[in-house]
Amino acid sequence: MEIRIKVLGKEHPDTLESMAMVAKAYMHQGRWNEAEEITMRVVDASSRVLGTDHLATLRKMSWLGLIYSSQGRLQEAEDLAFRVVEMTKRTLGKEHPDTLESMTDLASTYRKLDRWQDAEALDVEVMQARKTKLGLEHPNTLISIASLALTYRGQGRWKEAEELGVIAMETRKKVLGEEHPDTLISMSTLAIIWKGQGHNEEAVKLMNKCVQLRTQILGPSHHLTLSSMKALNDWKLESLDIA
Repeated sequence: MEIRIKVLGKEHPDTLESMAMVAKAYMHQGRWNEAEEITMRVVDASSRVLGTDHLATLRKMSWLGLIYSSQGRLQEAEDLAFRVVEMTKRTLGKEHPDTLESMTDLASTYRKLDRWQDAEALDVEVMQARKTKLGLEHPNTLISIASLALTYRGQGRWKEAEELGVIAMETRKKVLGEEHPDTLISMSTLAIIWKGQGHNEEAVKLMNKCVQLRTQILGPSHHLTLSSMKALNDWKLESLDIA
């Protein structure tokens, strides 16, 4: 990144992409403040150089919304995500992959705001569009299925959530492999669904497997590994209290 800044300048599109990749790495590590700082710089520069409606700018705006959401700044996240959805619809069309991705991001923020019906409407629309255009086993379709499972879980619709959770996990195992990060997300989600249904033994067993694989693949200090560990430890302590 530093070399490109020196050679090409701070606002050259290639420099901005290099900065964005650093921000994305920070996002994967859960280093949200550092990711925010760089992404804001990229969005500001990209808006000036390429324009607000440019695909590269819209994508980085979407990232910034995800960062806000992960920081708990939900109103800012919703405002930005909604803006990106409207802009991508107008610029790219309703069924463009980036439009569907932005709708998925907005649905995620709606879940955090307990706006379940709004989240469900977006999840269903995106899932149906992706099934039609990409097929059931495409990774992006599976993201939509998993997203809708989370929305059903939040509504207490456990059976529907379980059905979609199983589809997402088993298909991801088949298409991506058991150790892929997306498969591990599905494992964690399904374990939580089973816990909510009272299937405690199955939930603990699956979450334990998720923790082991995340520790191996992502590392013991990764924020997703730590989140899974906390859930597993809480469930084990709960079982001891009941006993």
